[in-house]
Amino acid sequence: MDVAHCYLEGNADAVEFCPHDDYQHVLAASTYTLQEGEQPIRAGSISLFDVNAEKGNLELFHRVNTAGIFDIKWSTVGANAAPLLAQADADGYLRIYSLEGSSNEEKPRGGFLNEVSGERISSSMCLFLDWNPLATSISVGLSDGSVSIITIAESGIEKLQEWKAHDFELWTTCFDIHQPQLVYTGSDDCKFSCWDIRDSPSERVFQNSKVHKMGVCCIAKSPTDPNTILTGSYDEYLRVWDLRSISRPVNEASICLGGGVWRIKPHPFVSGLVLAACMHNGFAIVKIGEKKPDVVETYSQHGSLAYGAAWQRAKISPGGKSKSTTVATCSFYDRLLRLWMPKTDICCI
Repeated sequence: MDVAHCYLEGNADAVEFCPHDDYQHVLAASTYTLQEGEQPIRAGSISLFDVNAEKGNLELFHRVNTAGIFDIKWSTVGANAAPLLAQADADGYLRIYSLEGSSNEEKPRGGFLNEVSGERISSSMCLFLDWNPLATSISVGLSDGSVSIITIAESGIEKLQEWKAHDFELWTTCFDIHQPQLVYTGSDDCKFSCWDIRDSPSERVFQNSKVHKMGVCCIAKSPTDPNTILTGSYDEYLRVWDLRSISRPVNEASICLGGGVWRIKPHPFVSGLVLAACMHNGFAIVKIGEKKPDVVETYSQHGSLAYGAAWQRAKISPGGKSKSTTVATCSFYDRLLRLWMPKTDICCI
């Protein structure tokens, strides 16, 4: 069910709902636009929206212009601190913003992003970022195949270590939420790897180079099953891995989603349910079952590359109009941001 939509001022590539209590109505959307010429400019922006799906509201309340952005992520909830938004951009910068105001208690709800730290961590482009469970560190994937581990402190951000993890662009990196000393990486070189960052330089725990037929775009650890991790690839497959033998994970199941699997987002409350952005084939909701993954629902109301996808974390209200969860999605060239609710009763999956 479509709820609302709008067009951004640049090519839309990432959307993220704030997961923190009192801020779960806040949606961030980022853009990356290449302005060609003798000296090309990679421009971007972050837009903040106030979302109320039951009222059909998608209201812009703040925007900041930036370099071209590849990824944004809100800090994890376990940090017990005010929400922070991290940005990975084409100029090699990692920037951290605090969200000022904008809580549910304020009327009208507004707020703004305040940059609290920003450092150029690489001469390469920053392609992806992930917070550790305590929001004290960030892993950053770089266009030269390296990964950086950044620590977040009151004094600013500091690079703890950086190493050449892959041969080509490192599209994705992911902390293990159950064992945060482990960091997973995936790259255009078709390799899926794991590293133990307690060592410096980090020790490689495993590397699988045989299963993915094209580049690895995204990695997501199951929030409820410590032995399960998911990968998505340009080869159009979402794969389920068994990590019980951490040095040799087993690809136990896979499903073709008909387009390159650019993002995977586990549902915040429903175990085994994931939202996937499938590039040339829209978006899909997939149930990771005991035997094999199944597509529960697809969404094809975008006319361009499906890149950004996010679940709203707000609890499903039994007395509300819908028993589903609000979803935000965005597509690249048509600059389209959409809010919708799955037709499927999420509570019954």
